[in-house]
Amino acid sequence: MTLRSKVFLYLLLISVIGIVLTSFPMLFGFEQQFSDYLDEARLQNHDLIIEEIYQTYERDESLVSTHLESMMRQQAQSDDVFYELYDANGNRVLTTLRMVNRMGSMHMHNHMMEEVELNETTIPLSKNNTTIGTLIAYSPNQLVGADFSFFSQIRRNIMLAVVITIVLALFFSALFSKRLTKSFKVVSEAIRDLKARKLKAPVDVQTLSGEMKDIGEAVNDLALTLDKQERLRKQFTADFAHELRTPLATLRSQLEAYLDGVFEPTTDRLEKSHEELMRLVRLVNELESLIAAENPEIKLNKKTINANQLLSFMYEQFSSSFHDKSIQLSLEVPNQPISVTVDRDKLIQVLTNVINNALQYTDKEKSVKLSLSESSKTVTFTVQDEGKGISEDDLAHLFERFYRGDKSRDRKTGGIGIGLSIVKALVDAHKGRVEVKSKPNQGTTFHIHLPKQ
Repeated sequence: MTLRSKVFLYLLLISVIGIVLTSFPMLFGFEQQFSDYLDEARLQNHDLIIEEIYQTYERDESLVSTHLESMMRQQAQSDDVFYELYDANGNRVLTTLRMVNRMGSMHMHNHMMEEVELNETTIPLSKNNTTIGTLIAYSPNQLVGADFSFFSQIRRNIMLAVVITIVLALFFSALFSKRLTKSFKVVSEAIRDLKARKLKAPVDVQTLSGEMKDIGEAVNDLALTLDKQERLRKQFTADFAHELRTPLATLRSQLEAYLDGVFEPTTDRLEKSHEELMRLVRLVNELESLIAAENPEIKLNKKTINANQLLSFMYEQFSSSFHDKSIQLSLEVPNQPISVTVDRDKLIQVLTNVINNALQYTDKEKSVKLSLSESSKTVTFTVQDEGKGISEDDLAHLFERFYRGDKSRDRKTGGIGIGLSIVKALVDAHKGRVEVKSKPNQGTTFHIHLPKQ
């Protein structure tokens, strides 16, 4: 069963239950109240007859009068109330029971006594503690005549209202179920498009209901992310092939030249071949490092270390390299020791890549500063250089695989555009973040924020 069918059935079921719970109690409640109203009216009629009997007795010392008989006939005709009047000796002196056959004649004709039971009420009549007679009142125990017609009309109207309401419930349940599930249908179709790798088919969130807009926006974000990842994958494949092609082509031409006797395998030429081979080795090693860093199941061997000592160690490791390039390397750490819980080897790898990046992109006679700071929850390692800087366009792609803003310089220095991707992956594994600020020709600053625990 589809979602639309389920929603339709649930809405219809709720509507029908609501209609039944409201209409039938109203119908039966009205019938009971109408019956109570008729009973109260008949009691008032009894009181009128009894009062007339007493007045007639006081006036004429008789129970019967023309006015009394007229009143009884009028009640028989209008209210279906009938009487028998007996004197003190038990003799019947007045009756309207013969009019029973006229009661409800529209429906019952001459079989009223057989088809309608009459409730009998005996009322003793006394004056000055002396019995003067007995009045017996008869009334039908069900609705008849005009009362029956009135109640039947009310019942027909209520049932007609129930039928109309059910029809409207069917219509609106079908309408609302279609509108409610329309958003799900749009989103499901978009997800099927994503499954079919139709990545440029975003959902029009303006057509969705309020709650579904968030889901639609999430699907659109997913489509954009998948599209970006697909483009990066293709770019990665192309860049990787290109990175392999250059040293392989060089090695191939050199080896073929040796085999064909064009070149002699001198020490200098063999060293050049070895350099190309080492480029391939570095490429494979960095790819392995990137794959390991981006592994979602990467295991960090976290320990609490002294961040001051670690940054001092990095300073000592790179001092000679910066000196050889005539770049001033400075260190700035707080006097108070700072502790941080990290995987020491992974953090060294992160700092090595960032510092080495500063070394490659900073010209001689410039400076690079290593510093350390902390807040209530984080420890920040900062590498600030006075190098070439990075443009805004390049900053957006800085951590993508094989991305290089200055490709010729990277090839010259041996970089293949993976180092910063490894930095980002390892920092993410530590639940930290990398912040980069840079301006062309003014230098670049890397802030590596890591949680203390």
